[in-house]
Amino acid sequence: MRFGIFSDVHANLEALHAVLEAYQEERIDTYICAGDIVGYGANPFECIKKITGLPGVIIVAGNHDWAVVDLVKTDYFNDYAYEAIVWTRRELAGIFDDFLKSLKLYFRVSDLIAVHGTLEYPEKFHYMIDFATAKSNFGMFSQNACFVGHTHSPGFFTKEPGGDISFSRGGEFKIMSGAQYIVNVGSVGQPRDYDSRAAYCVFDTETGEIAIKRVQYDREKARQKIIAAGLPRVLGDRLLTGM
Repeated sequence: MRFGIFSDVHANLEALHAVLEAYQEERIDTYICAGDIVGYGANPFECIKKITGLPGVIIVAGNHDWAVVDLVKTDYFNDYAYEAIVWTRRELAGIFDDFLKSLKLYFRVSDLIAVHGTLEYPEKFHYMIDFATAKSNFGMFSQNACFVGHTHSPGFFTKEPGGDISFSRGGEFKIMSGAQYIVNVGSVGQPRDYDSRAAYCVFDTETGEIAIKRVQYDREKARQKIIAAGLPRVLGDRLLTGM
């Protein structure tokens, strides 16, 4: 089974198109979106339609997805993120409310588990950014791999058979016998690791290979759409730098 796992599209249609086109070369059997289809970008409607139209796609809830339908508080959102949520609510006009409210916090099968932030209190959308958080989360799944998003920065934690935990920003690796992994697949539409290319992941359960890949897209077009929509300019400008 080959999984195409991606996250944090954030209503960036140009980046999404580029990623889905790249996936056409990967022989994907099942797609998993690890949350945040909307927020920040200018095409929430089109991105929801595109992703929900993927055959057999699995989608878990992101904090922006739930914020649009008032399932999470927006107190902790910065001003730019909050303004984008308000804009997105107005743009969608309630059309996808039932869909966004129906999204579950995690997806689990024998080969993997996927969640937007962390498995520990997933409804709080904490960030998987340090060893202490990774350690507590490794104790919450039995699969070889847990896939997350939310930080917009790709990389993976490894728990070796002896219990030692390490972190790497490397893009490709093969599952080691007896080890577990927490893999951040990065962001399709709002990368924040100083690499402005869209990020996506492929997991081959037969070979045990996991690859985080990047693809170029028309960042200037996506930026101009954000500005034209009246969204905060910084949300478009940051697409050019990947931060």
